[in-house]
Amino acid sequence: MPTFTTYDGTELACRARGEGDPLVCLAGGPMRDAVCLGDLGGLAAHRTLVLLDARGTGASAEPADPGTYRCDRQVGDVEALRAHLGLDRIDLLGHSAGGNLATLYAAAHPERIRSLVLVTSAARALGVTTADEEWDAAAEVFADRPWYPEARAALDATGPGTPLSRVCEIAAPFAYGRWDEAAREHAATAHRQTRWEAAGAYQGEGAYDPAATRRALTAPTPVLAGGPTSHVPQKRLSWLADRIPAARLVTVDAGHLVHADRPTEFLSLIRAFGL
Repeated sequence: MPTFTTYDGTELACRARGEGDPLVCLAGGPMRDAVCLGDLGGLAAHRTLVLLDARGTGASAEPADPGTYRCDRQVGDVEALRAHLGLDRIDLLGHSAGGNLATLYAAAHPERIRSLVLVTSAARALGVTTADEEWDAAAEVFADRPWYPEARAALDATGPGTPLSRVCEIAAPFAYGRWDEAAREHAATAHRQTRWEAAGAYQGEGAYDPAATRRALTAPTPVLAGGPTSHVPQKRLSWLADRIPAARLVTVDAGHLVHADRPTEFLSLIRAFGL
């Protein structure tokens, strides 16, 4: 697997999948191995997906300073990857929490961005937050599913002391439009693919300055939202798209992992964006 050295001497890994012009892809989690993105619903047939393993995940080394797990301090990793690829400008895709890092990079290096694609992004970097009642409403979409009563009871029992890994395990069924065997298999990989101690640091205090970031975004920005079963409510992403000058919001009736739930629709929309 190709490796390169980033700004603080940490050796990072990336893998290329597919063919065509490169598309740099940042996985969510946060701090989950980029292998979780798969072929992005078949997009690898049209683009070379450059999948970055964030520091401390996948084949990338752990940094000497754990403070560099914070999202804003990983912006330099994306810039180091761009330089490693020898590209003057990049197309950049961020899924879920990876959308925060993609957004911060685009704001810090606007001259290096050709397009920015946010896929069901948490968008904390842009000031998008979700209230408890919105999470409740999103969860209730699944009320007719046979697994719902047990999963909802477990979710309601979580609290500040619940380990993040356990919260993600409990919440997993709510991230997929269909909680079938394929979804269960994909979700089961999260435990070994995620650097949990780094995930807690990713959103650390001081990581984001939403107003400054919004002002700095200039790149064309497709924002792909999931439907009512997505973790991030559509109205929140609509609010976000309204505040990015070159944004375009498109919704797919799918869960948080839209590329896994609705690969055909996902691919069609991504291609329509010119990617």
